[in-house]
Amino acid sequence: MKPFKDEDIIAAICTPLGEGAISIIRISGKGSLELAGRIFKARKKYIEILDIPSHRMTLGHIVGADGSILDEVLVCPMRAPHTYTKEDIVEIHCHGGVMAVHRVFDLILSMGARIAEPGEFTKRAFLNGRIDLAQAEAVLDIIRSRSKMGVDIALKQLSGRLSSIVTSLREDLKGIIAGVEAEIDFPEDIGAQEKDEIVKKIRYMIEKIDSIIKSAEVGRVYREGLATVLVGKPNAGKSTLLNLLLGEQRAIVTEIPGTTRDIIEEIINIKGIPLKLIDTAGIREKAGPVEKLGIEKTKDAVERADIVIAIFDITSPLQDDDRLVMEILRGKRSIILLNKIDVAERKLEKTKIKDLVGDIPIIEISARYGWGIEDLKDAIVEVIGAQRVVGDDVIITRARHKAALERTRKSLNDALRAVEAGIPADCMSVDLWDAWNSLGEITGANINEEIIEKIFEDFCIGK
Repeated sequence: MKPFKDEDIIAAICTPLGEGAISIIRISGKGSLELAGRIFKARKKYIEILDIPSHRMTLGHIVGADGSILDEVLVCPMRAPHTYTKEDIVEIHCHGGVMAVHRVFDLILSMGARIAEPGEFTKRAFLNGRIDLAQAEAVLDIIRSRSKMGVDIALKQLSGRLSSIVTSLREDLKGIIAGVEAEIDFPEDIGAQEKDEIVKKIRYMIEKIDSIIKSAEVGRVYREGLATVLVGKPNAGKSTLLNLLLGEQRAIVTEIPGTTRDIIEEIINIKGIPLKLIDTAGIREKAGPVEKLGIEKTKDAVERADIVIAIFDITSPLQDDDRLVMEILRGKRSIILLNKIDVAERKLEKTKIKDLVGDIPIIEISARYGWGIEDLKDAIVEVIGAQRVVGDDVIITRARHKAALERTRKSLNDALRAVEAGIPADCMSVDLWDAWNSLGEITGANINEEIIEKIFEDFCIGK
């Protein structure tokens, strides 16, 4: 990738607007130091910004064109190439708030800088070769992560863990391609042993790629959260369970059936896994017009859910409403809860449910007293396979990476079939080059400008 040639000086307010201790403005590009030098006056006389050592904070004032002081600030010049963008950068730490930082920012823009586009600082870091595309995406994953594990996964990617594996696979693949193309040029020198070695290497690569692709679902959950829908007939205990997991009275709980008539959605953290927990209207056949609308929303939520937690009331025998809930569960990744085990009178047995639903985890709980909740949390981890996340395992979190790996796997399988079918080596070489190019899309070694623009437009301004 050639160095980024845009000569614009870009600037952005990098901290959220509002009352706070500090607000930070970041300026990047050729001429950033000179621009900041025209508006910054150090408290110590005769110190110019160009004389301040790189990455050192200096106290002073931002001064307007008329000589008036706009704010007392700390300024930190950072010299290329040892910066986030590999360009000269200046950070100005203003007082927190809205007016103070905007006065300084407006002055910077009037001096010739322009407002940075979303993700433009990170885009420049990519285009200038400091990070690759997978690492750039990890920056956004860190910002948006909803769990500690999500941050840890993103940090591994930012450190180059995924990139190094992709690069290694591409190097191995290039070696295979060299062997295949040698066969095209010198077919008489390539024997059965060399072909067997090529097949062995391709199969090894396919196995390795398969293992990475399998991590995609768990990675997505840690990055985006697990859409978890609570379903059950009215008064089964869905809202009580929601309140218990949240630790607050978020949903209204009464003895009147049908109290919950709309979707209630909250984010919670279960054993490091972010859950988008959705409480839904009670499922029952004899519902009023308003309830029916809520039930339709419930069915839509179940369709989109990653996991469905169905709650049954063991103090009443199995009813048509319960069977309707079971029908909704069909084909969905589910956990079944038998609620109200704190009540002595039991009219629904676990074996009865087991016979009807088959191989779905069934847990007995009391949403009222919190009994069995730890078993529920363990079951959630087990169902999504999060317990498999260990050590230095590579976990991919983005659909783009998964798609590129799947294309790579397909091309490698096509090449493998070509060898086994005795198809000419030049045809096999095309498949191998396709695989090599697909891998390169992950790190940005070969990717079109349109995809790059799409990736960075999801970033916030200032990053």
